[in-house]
Amino acid sequence: MQSKDLDTFDLKILKLVQSNSKISQEDIGKYVNLSTAAVNRRLKKLHDIGAIESYITVINPNFLSYTITIITTVKVINEQLELLENLRHKFANCKQVQQSYYVTGEWDFVLIILVKSMEEYTELADELFFKDKNISKFQSLIAMKKDKISLLTPIDI
Repeated sequence: MQSKDLDTFDLKILKLVQSNSKISQEDIGKYVNLSTAAVNRRLKKLHDIGAIESYITVINPNFLSYTITIITTVKVINEQLELLENLRHKFANCKQVQQSYYVTGEWDFVLIILVKSMEEYTELADELFFKDKNISKFQSLIAMKKDKISLLTPIDI
């Protein structure tokens, strides 16, 4: 199922729960003009088809002393499938890596990394990059200000 299979009710529900996953089904129903039971069925369907991947709480990283965001670009030596999968797995399983993208262009990966200190990043860089024989180079960009952080998907209704 794709967005073309979703009706206006589904899109409105997605928009509401995306910005507030704690909103009650009753309140959703009032907003979209559906019964609570209908909202419940639609939410279940949206989850079952993969439109809703998860319900999460976004925690301010500063409260846990994660004050440094680093955008790292990585270039590999060999793009053999098994070697790429190993890197993808390593990046995906690193708790400090918030986002990992395999990309086209000059670089092969772009990572968004959250750390508490530059010492932590130095140790992490040793483990993730310097010790990996398939990484030819990497570049680190330190975020000076966070102007926008969002995982919200634009929903056109």
